[in-house]
Amino acid sequence: MDLWRPSVTVAAVIERDGKFLFVEELQDGRHVLNQPAGHLDPDETLIAACAREVMEETAHRFEPRSLVGIYRWHYKPADVIFLRFCFAGKILGVEDKPLDKEILALHWQSPAELKAKSPMHRSPLVQQCLDDYLAGRCYPFDVISREFA
Repeated sequence: MDLWRPSVTVAAVIERDGKFLFVEELQDGRHVLNQPAGHLDPDETLIAACAREVMEETAHRFEPRSLVGIYRWHYKPADVIFLRFCFAGKILGVEDKPLDKEILALHWQSPAELKAKSPMHRSPLVQQCLDDYLAGRCYPFDVISREFA
C-alpha cells in the first residue's frame, strides 16, 4: 500500500497601509501572483518555515503572529494535494539581499487590485487567504497545538 503525503506549504498575508505583499513568479509558463509561500522543510516548525519563506522570496524579515487558516487544494495538472497553513504577522525590516530565482517581482496591491488580477492568481487559495484575513479570521497559535522541531 502506498503512503499518501500531502505537500505541506506555508504562506503569509502581509499588510502595509491597506495594501498586501504578493510575489510574481512563473508557473507552467505563465506569470502568476501568490502570497509569499513555500514548502515546509524537514525538522522545521510551521512558523519558522513561514518566516524563512518570506525572507527568501521578498527579503522582508517577517514575524508570524496569527494563523489565518488551514487550506486543502488539489492541483489537478500535477495531481498534487497541497495543505497550506497561512499566517498573518508583522514586517520587522527589509534586507538588502537577492530574492529566490523564481521570483520575478514584488507587488503591493489593494484587495480590489488583487481581485482584478484573478486570472493571474497561482491558485484559488490566493484570494481565499486574503478574504479570510479581511474577514478577521486570525487565530492564536494554540489552535495548531504545539510544534516540536
